[in-house]
Amino acid sequence: MLKSARALWIALFGLVILTGLVTFFGPAERSLGANLRLVTLHGAWVWAGKAAFAISGLTGLAGLVSKKGRALLAGWSLALGRTGLVFWLTYLPMSLLVMQLNWGGLFFAEPRWQVPFAFGVAAVLLQAGLSVLRIDWLTCGSNLAFGIALWAALGNATNVLHPESPIFSGGSARIEFFFGALLLLSLAIGAVISLLLRRKS
Repeated sequence: MLKSARALWIALFGLVILTGLVTFFGPAERSLGANLRLVTLHGAWVWAGKAAFAISGLTGLAGLVSKKGRALLAGWSLALGRTGLVFWLTYLPMSLLVMQLNWGGLFFAEPRWQVPFAFGVAAVLLQAGLSVLRIDWLTCGSNLAFGIALWAALGNATNVLHPESPIFSGGSARIEFFFGALLLLSLAIGAVISLLLRRKS
C-alpha cells in the first residue's frame, strides 16, 4: 500500500508518463489517422472523470446512510469529487483540441461540449464551496446529487457532429483494446490523485 506522499507522487508521475507512451504508440485509423490516439485518450479521460464523480456520489450516499462513518466517507467523497474535477478541467481543453484536429474548427454549439462545460463550471463552484464549508452531510448529499445529474445529463445529451460511441462502433478489437488500456491507466491515475487529495483533506 502506498503510504507516503513521495511514493504517491512518483506513482502519479510514472502513470502519466506511461499513459503518454501508450497514447503515442497507439494505433492509427483510416479516416482519423494518428488523431485517433488523442481521440481515444480523450474518451478514456472523460470516462475516468465520470467514474470519479460516480464513486464520489456513491460514497456520499454511503455517508448519508451511515451516521457513524459519515465523517470518514465525507472525506473520501470530497477527495473523489475533486479528482473528478481534475479530470474534467483537463478533459475540456482536450476536447477543444480534438475538435480542431478532427472537425477543422471549434463547434461550441455541440451538446457534447455544452453539457460537460456547464457541469465543469458547476463542479468548480460546488467543490470550492464544499471545501470551505466542510459540512459532512452537505458534502455527501451534494456529491450524490451532482453525480446523478451529471450522468443523467450526459446520457440524454444529443449528438450533432460528435459520433455515437466512436470507439465501439467501428468493430476494431485493436482500437477497443487500446481504449481499455488507456481507461485502466486513467482510472489508476484517478486512484492516486484521490489518495493524494485525501491525505491533504
